[in-house]
Amino acid sequence: MEIGVFLPIGNNGWLISETAPQYKPSFELNKQITMSAEKHGLDFVLTMIKLRGFGGKTEFWDHNLESFTLMAGLAACTSKIRLYATAASLVMPPAIVARMAATIDSISNGRFGVNLVTGWQKPEYTQMGMWPGDEFFGTRYKYLGEYAQVLRDLWETGKSDLKGEFFQMEDCRLSPQPQADMKVICAGSSDAGMEFSATYADYNFCFGKGVNTPTAFAPNAERLKEATAKTGRDVSTYALFMIIADETDEKARAKWDLYKEGADQEALSWLGLQSAADTTSGSDTNVRQMSDPVSAVNINMGTLVGSYETVAKMLDEVAEVPGTGGVLLTFDDFVQGVEDFGSKIQPLMACRKSVQVAEPA
Repeated sequence: MEIGVFLPIGNNGWLISETAPQYKPSFELNKQITMSAEKHGLDFVLTMIKLRGFGGKTEFWDHNLESFTLMAGLAACTSKIRLYATAASLVMPPAIVARMAATIDSISNGRFGVNLVTGWQKPEYTQMGMWPGDEFFGTRYKYLGEYAQVLRDLWETGKSDLKGEFFQMEDCRLSPQPQADMKVICAGSSDAGMEFSATYADYNFCFGKGVNTPTAFAPNAERLKEATAKTGRDVSTYALFMIIADETDEKARAKWDLYKEGADQEALSWLGLQSAADTTSGSDTNVRQMSDPVSAVNINMGTLVGSYETVAKMLDEVAEVPGTGGVLLTFDDFVQGVEDFGSKIQPLMACRKSVQVAEPA
């Protein structure tokens, strides 16, 4: 099973809490995390794109770097780990994204891929005058399908003449083309999102669910298998989890309880309002799950809390879910978390026994 790190491109990572670590994003922080992940033989890192935060006392996600430029910098600093940037498709034309991706492919020597998002938080785009109207909620995956086809055409043939509902290409060119097969990620979990991933993506990211319920995402993985049976393509599920680990289960649980006690209610209220804005029948379940009050303090991603041994066992359970290709991990403290994962959790995982770890410098 592959292991990836969801880098903290926004302030405070994925904990909306006054009692969690408070920090701003920076290139140096993300470089340190990525270099550590590469040292420990992890497979990839990914950054999101966020153009407006949730506010509150913690100013959650009000401070963000930009995904492609950050990953270009990290590509120049690394040699083995794969890197994925996120394209905000509403404000980044596909021909430009194709060229940026080809450039980072050159910098990284073929280690780059793209995560495609449709945009679910309306204020990100209204602030720039670039929201196409609320009808976009119902057509976003048709739009993204044409977007992905333009990318595929340019990357694979160097040319696109697609004449679609949303894009009209006329002898659009790209050269040089990527040296490696450009992988595409999508995190859609609605029926339309699953259909998109089965048709255009290589990996579909879904939220893990609950606390210490490592296989609860299995129905999503099964839905993807059903969708790919119709398209005949090989697309794997990658589940998103937060790791909160310590020497003992009790110490880890104490940290998790502390973070929940400090939940930034003002920021969580903003999240709830934004996630409820899409009222279409195909609204994305990942987005709805984010604001569930059960554990909204970390956007309701699956959370694995326990000792290093406990977390290793739960991740091995994740690996046994049919259709699972890997996990995308976040941490309460990314610098310490990645180091602890690489040195104390990964060596205990049966599914990572073959990992090659870099020799100390």
